[in-house]
Amino acid sequence: MPHIALVAPHFLENTNRYVKAFVELDGVKLSVISEDAAKSLPPELRARVAGHYQVKSVGDSAELAKALKALQKGVGPVDRLTGALEQLQLPMAEARALADVPGMRPDIARRFRDKDVMKEVLRAKGVPVAASELVSSAAELKAFIDRVGLPIIVKPQAGVGSRGTHRIESQADLAALLKQGLSPTAAHPLQAEQFIRAREFTCETVTVHGKTVWRSGTRYFPTPLEVLENPWVQYCVMLPREEQAPWTDFAGINEAALQALFGDDPRVVGTAITHMEWFLREDNAMFVSEVGARPPGVHIMPLMSITNEVDMVSKWAELIAFDRFTPPTRKWAGGAACFRGQGSGQRIVEVKGLEKAMELVGKSLVDLRAPKVGQPRAPGYEGEGWALVKHADTEGVKRALLALIENVQVRYG
Repeated sequence: MPHIALVAPHFLENTNRYVKAFVELDGVKLSVISEDAAKSLPPELRARVAGHYQVKSVGDSAELAKALKALQKGVGPVDRLTGALEQLQLPMAEARALADVPGMRPDIARRFRDKDVMKEVLRAKGVPVAASELVSSAAELKAFIDRVGLPIIVKPQAGVGSRGTHRIESQADLAALLKQGLSPTAAHPLQAEQFIRAREFTCETVTVHGKTVWRSGTRYFPTPLEVLENPWVQYCVMLPREEQAPWTDFAGINEAALQALFGDDPRVVGTAITHMEWFLREDNAMFVSEVGARPPGVHIMPLMSITNEVDMVSKWAELIAFDRFTPPTRKWAGGAACFRGQGSGQRIVEVKGLEKAMELVGKSLVDLRAPKVGQPRAPGYEGEGWALVKHADTEGVKRALLALIENVQVRYG
C-alpha cells in the first residue's frame, strides 16, 4: 500500500479536493503536511488521514524534511511526496533529497522553477524559445535590450504564471520601471525575455515515467500578460471539443521540451501532469513560454473534468500514487469566464447583467460563482467570480463565453 505525503498549505476548499481524492483511492495511505492544525480538516477527511504534521512554512524544505522523517517513523515509509502548487515544487524536491524519498530532485525541479535555467535547457536541446537572459543590474538589462531590441518583458526568476511580469515597449517604459525601484540586482535578478506577439495556448500533458500517455490543451483570451496589464478585462480560458490544429501541431515540441526538462532518468521524476504555456505566431512559428511540473491552474483542471466527464483531481491522485492513468475521451468543449471589476475602490458596489448572461448561456452553464455586492476586491488577477460552461461544439462554447463577458459588469467603489 503506497504511503503518500501531500503538502497542503491550508485546508481550503480547493486543497481539500486533493485530500479527498487521495483518501478515496483504494489501497492508499495518506498523510498531510500543512501549516494548519489537523482540526482544520473537515471531520470526514480527518478521520481517513493516516498522519498529519504541522509546519510553520510549507516553503521551508528543512521543515518538510523533518515532517517526512516524523511521518516515516510514525506512519511508515513515504513512497511519494507531492503537492499541486507551483511554489511547492522546489522545496518538496529539496525535502525528498534530505529525507531520501523517491521523486524529483532539486536539479530537475530548478529546470522548471528557474525560468532562465529552463530556457537554457530547452534552447540547448533545440526547443524553440524566446531569447532570454538572467540580468542582475540595470546595465545588464539595457545591454540585453540593445542585443534583442524592444519590446521585451521582465519577470521574477521563479515566477508563478504571469505575476510580477512587466512589458517594456520603449525607453520611457524602461525608465519608469527603474524609477519604481524594480531594477534587477545580484540579490534579486530578473529574467529578461524577448516579447513575442502571438496567440497563447497551453498544453497539459500526462506522463508516466517520462512517457507521454495523454495530452489536452486550452487557449487564453486574451493572453495572461494582457490580463495583468488591464485589470478590468474579463478574460476566458477555452478548451476545444476537437483535438485539432494548432494543438496537435505542437505535440512534437511539447515532447522534446518535456524530455529535455525531465532529463535522462525519468523513472522517478517523469510521472506528472505538466502545464506548458506556448505561443503561436502569425507565421505559424511555435515557441515554448513556460512549463510547470504540476497540475494547471486558471480553472483548467475543472475544464478537463467537464469536457472528458471525469474527475481530473482523482485521476491525478491515482497517477501519483500508482503511476497509472487511463486516458479519457473528450466529449465536450468547455470554457471558463473570469469576472473582474472596474473602478478604484476595494469592494464591489454593483453587479449588472448577470441575469441576462445566464439567460443567453442557458443549459451550457455548468458552474457559477457570481460576484456579490460588498465582496472585497480580489488581491490577484483571478477576479471576484467565474462561470464554467460546456457545449457539444467549440463555437457553442465561444458564444457562451462571449455572452458572459459582454454582459456581466462588476464595479468597485
